[in-house]
Amino acid sequence: MKLAKAIEIDAFVAADDADPIRIGEGYYLSPDGQVAAKPYKLLREALARSSKVATAKYAWSGRERLGMLRVRGGAIVLHAMHWPDEIRDPSDLLPEPVDVSEEEIKGARALMESMSRDYLEGDDFKDTYTEAMEKIIEAKREKKPLPEMPEPEQPGRVLDLMAALEESVSKAKASRGEDADVHELPKPKKKTAAKKTTARKQPTKKSAAKQTSARWPRSA
Repeated sequence: MKLAKAIEIDAFVAADDADPIRIGEGYYLSPDGQVAAKPYKLLREALARSSKVATAKYAWSGRERLGMLRVRGGAIVLHAMHWPDEIRDPSDLLPEPVDVSEEEIKGARALMESMSRDYLEGDDFKDTYTEAMEKIIEAKREKKPLPEMPEPEQPGRVLDLMAALEESVSKAKASRGEDADVHELPKPKKKTAAKKTTARKQPTKKSAAKQTSARWPRSA
């Protein structure tokens, strides 16, 4: 089978139909010379003015791959995509069926609203690990003392989702003048180690007889 060296567009689909789990790494595309500049711009403008993305096939590392084309910042981006048979069915990973109430769902949505952002920018989305490693490498290169890394304000903090939801439900009910009768989830019982009791070994009949039998005197 001969693989095409160019990117061949197969179809155009709605952007919402592209399942994010199938989308992989992204690469900027540039036109190959002045001849390809006009087709590149035509495709970019057509995609930018629509709500669609292009699906395409291309060769990568000796095999045919599936890709998706979209526009970002005036450039066309090629995203690698997984083939359908490369996506695992999550049905065997789901938890056992549980019941959730409308109040719990409302609490979850209230929590989502309180943690919502308009964009994925800011200090919370910075690669602090890479920055710290660069400082350490620079200090070693210049033979300077290693920089001191500040301790996190709340080390090891783990978000208790159910506790946050219960608090949100309580606040929502309190704002409506209702009794905040939120029931806490039952805590798992701690396993207590059974006390080891050693039973006193009772002498067997044979050993008892040996202990109580007297030796007869020998006859003269």
